[in-house]
Amino acid sequence: MNGSALEQGFYMVAATLFVLGVRLMGSPARARMGNWFLAVGMVLALGITVVFVPHFDHMLVVLGVMGLGVVAGVWSGRRVRMTAMPQMVALFNGLGGGAAALVAAGSLPSVSHLTQWPALLTMVLGSLSFGGSAVAFMKLQEWISGRKYGGLWRGAGLAFLTLAVLWCLYAGVQARLDLMAGVTAMGGAALAGALLAWPIGGADMPVVISLLNALTGLSAAATGFVLQNPLLIIAGTLVGASGTILTQQMSRAMHRSLRSVIWGSHVGQTAMSTVPEAVHPITADDVAMMLRYARKVIIVPGYGLAVARAQLEVKQVSDLLEGFGVEVLFGIHPVAGRMPGHMNVLMAEANVSYDRLWEMERINPRFRETDVVLVIGANDVTNPAARTAAGSPLYGMPILNVDQAGTVIVLKRSMGRGFAGVDNPLYQDPKTRMLFGDAKNSLATLVRELEGIA
Repeated sequence: MNGSALEQGFYMVAATLFVLGVRLMGSPARARMGNWFLAVGMVLALGITVVFVPHFDHMLVVLGVMGLGVVAGVWSGRRVRMTAMPQMVALFNGLGGGAAALVAAGSLPSVSHLTQWPALLTMVLGSLSFGGSAVAFMKLQEWISGRKYGGLWRGAGLAFLTLAVLWCLYAGVQARLDLMAGVTAMGGAALAGALLAWPIGGADMPVVISLLNALTGLSAAATGFVLQNPLLIIAGTLVGASGTILTQQMSRAMHRSLRSVIWGSHVGQTAMSTVPEAVHPITADDVAMMLRYARKVIIVPGYGLAVARAQLEVKQVSDLLEGFGVEVLFGIHPVAGRMPGHMNVLMAEANVSYDRLWEMERINPRFRETDVVLVIGANDVTNPAARTAAGSPLYGMPILNVDQAGTVIVLKRSMGRGFAGVDNPLYQDPKTRMLFGDAKNSLATLVRELEGIA
């Protein structure tokens, strides 16, 4: 078998691993195996590139950079907290888009007539993803707010940047792919991506992260055409397609179009203050008694659970209640947390049975027949203002109908607002009780109280 045939054979194996990995990632029970498939496929792809690319200059430098990337990836993956996982996803996604744009820019002087437009498309999409992901990262880190910077000026700025990028692309083609024009287009696209993501927050952020991920995949696929690399085309197309599908599914789950997420009138609105000071606190021993003698309990995890790293304590509470004969389910909102599937990952980490995790549309009819709902964080996705407060950033977003249950127990550190910056009228509902304190400590106390109940 000659080198070219052997190379194509390895490419096919790597592509098959990518396809199978994405397929397995669709099931929580097989997601870990899918992740391994994808990792092995990527290692194989890198090995193929290093071995078979002819006249690979500076091999030691290339291997050194690859080694640094592996070390940085392993170190960050092992040390990052679940609360910071969305930021890491946004950061890695932006780096992927930026890398694709730089590769295309480096190849620009030598591309053929047939691949000039894929190269330019890669530079624009990759830079757009980089700029948007960088802003998403900073917003998730709460380094910037950006909500007050929406409105008319944002639309005018995006229109100007779009025209500027198109003009640079046209000028670059007319000048036989002038590199300076291409780099200018990259800068304009990066600014456009940053401006696009700047005012978006709250429950819309996971949708935006998914959209930017799709753009990174498309830029990688376009890079494959530039480099004439079929594996890169396949991998980029998989990422682009899966990201697009996920974006559509999340938008539908929120009963919003993608256009309304990006351009919705809620952008730039100020938060409405609707919650008075009066709330009804409760102690852990009283919560334990209510849970112990309930027939049905639904646990609603949110970002507060991730911050407290209390998923193991939640599992202990669930196990104890089930031991008492209480029916326990988990209500999972599609955009709870800061990224798609955030709560599913947390619950899987605690080995919560997959059949206990019920999505919003399935769990909502069950709240009316539920005795006690235990809400851990989850401010925005349980906020009734989303139904009625037209000026709220959450208006129109489907929520978990926890207010329909017999009793609602909310675990929070304080009366602070959620990521959307909106007060939650649920907290002053007569049927709601507030258990203040760190969620991990509160749940650990609940475990001790439940264990002490005969």
